[in-house]
Amino acid sequence: MVEVLGKIYDPELPVSIYEMGLIYSVEVDRHDVVTIRMTLTSPACPVAESLPREVQAKVKAIDGVSDAKVELVWDPPWTPDRMTQAARLEAGLM
Repeated sequence: MVEVLGKIYDPELPVSIYEMGLIYSVEVDRHDVVTIRMTLTSPACPVAESLPREVQAKVKAIDGVSDAKVELVWDPPWTPDRMTQAARLEAGLM
């Protein structure tokens, strides 16, 4: 799962959404339904509609996943502190 999420990139930065800290949680239930809680860098993000759909489609395509649901959340708000050190370096924030 992390491998797939690590291949989905923020459209404004050359950094994966996983490394950016946009993924808050990933849960798999007993029916192999994956629920992902994620956020965006801002509520005004231009990909607010398309990025969650992309995440859902790519996770749902994983062998063994029966369905995928993405819940877009704003609490806690995303900050650059959620980024990994590697992501900060790649984005030029260090």
